[in-house]
Amino acid sequence: MPARMRNVRAIAVVMGCASLALAVSVPAQAAHGHGHGNGHKGIERAVLPEGDGWAAAEGSTTGGANATPDHVYTVTNRAELIAAFRDAGDAPKIVRIAGTVHGNSDANGTPIGCEDYQQDGYTLEKYLAAYDPAVWGTEEVPSGPLEDARAASAKLQAAAVNVNVPSNTTLVGVGENPTVIGASLQVKGVSNVIIRNINFEDTYDCFPQWDPTDGDNGAWNSEYDNLVVYGSDHVWVDHNTFSDGDRPDAGQPYYFGQVYQQHDGLFDIVRGADLVTVSWNVLKDHDKTMLIGNSDKAGDTDRGKLRVTLHHNLFKDVKERAPRVRFGQVDSYNNHFVATRGAAYGYTYGIGAESHLVAEHNAFTVPKGFDKATILKKWSESSLTAGGNYVNGRKTDLIAVHNAGVPTEHLTEGAGWTPTLRTKVNHPLVVPVLVGLKAGAGKARAN
Repeated sequence: MPARMRNVRAIAVVMGCASLALAVSVPAQAAHGHGHGNGHKGIERAVLPEGDGWAAAEGSTTGGANATPDHVYTVTNRAELIAAFRDAGDAPKIVRIAGTVHGNSDANGTPIGCEDYQQDGYTLEKYLAAYDPAVWGTEEVPSGPLEDARAASAKLQAAAVNVNVPSNTTLVGVGENPTVIGASLQVKGVSNVIIRNINFEDTYDCFPQWDPTDGDNGAWNSEYDNLVVYGSDHVWVDHNTFSDGDRPDAGQPYYFGQVYQQHDGLFDIVRGADLVTVSWNVLKDHDKTMLIGNSDKAGDTDRGKLRVTLHHNLFKDVKERAPRVRFGQVDSYNNHFVATRGAAYGYTYGIGAESHLVAEHNAFTVPKGFDKATILKKWSESSLTAGGNYVNGRKTDLIAVHNAGVPTEHLTEGAGWTPTLRTKVNHPLVVPVLVGLKAGAGKARAN
């Protein structure tokens, strides 16, 4: 059979399988709740389906599904969002994001710029002049009046950007293109939170710090992730889109020979967080994408925690950390990883201290000449399970390919546990189509 005919036949088979998968795996519309978002009735009171990842273990994740009518809020700016969280406290609540909420905004919700946070004479131009390696040197971290001014300015921005999410919350986007720009949602020290159907964009740091001692050539270090799950449990993050919006890392200028990095991660799960399910999201166009466990020295808080499931997510043109794992039992299946030609790429899965990663039945779409050995990156001595993965439509043993291509970073097979909390496992050949049709904000359904 000619190669062209084989390709056409293969595409037809994949599309047919995808149609079948859609027919049997799309959850039915829920009968409860009131539909307000994107024509999908009931998403506001939807709960995590039984058996859907680690967030379904040791109890359930219901968020604000049982909220009384007086604890259902529609918010259009940062002040209203914070007021809704404060008003309801830990009572079950549904907070509906309508329109665009700006983290960097005044009391009326009007967006403000970095200059509004500047304190004590700080400007970037003055900072660059003071700490130019030709002036300051490369042996010490910046200190003195301008570094103090930068820190004071950063503290003022942090008070606006960081928004704490309380327990028993459903935060859900409704209407046309619900978006949070420039805010860092902090799910910190709480329990039972659902976040669905929101575009998270461009949580940027106005005041990155220059550190000439970071690495061989120094680096700019920034704060803030779009979303952080920190020391919390039973969290479901579903059908959201995470990106840098109109401020991509690739477009940042270079100072002192290093990229002026205004973004940290897109979405991190750290500091003893546990029982988290991350499903049907899009994470795209970013550098340091997702940490699960933030330090090799955090064993006392993280060991036995950081149980996370990632399934049916699209990771597109992310340079690294998709995710980087320490300590946790992480189940990553049926995700689609896309690297387009010309996009910066370092690795996908980072194997860190005492990690127990199971990466199975995922699909990778990569350009010609891509080094498949770099999909895995060994940071510490840990083992993993990585079976049934497909690269450009071909079944690929990721561990064998890595060990052959990077023999100095030998990885041991066998994560030491077998995931059981999976509602449906699709064949990797249909995952690109399935995830492309269903993942991201605007595509959430009730379960």
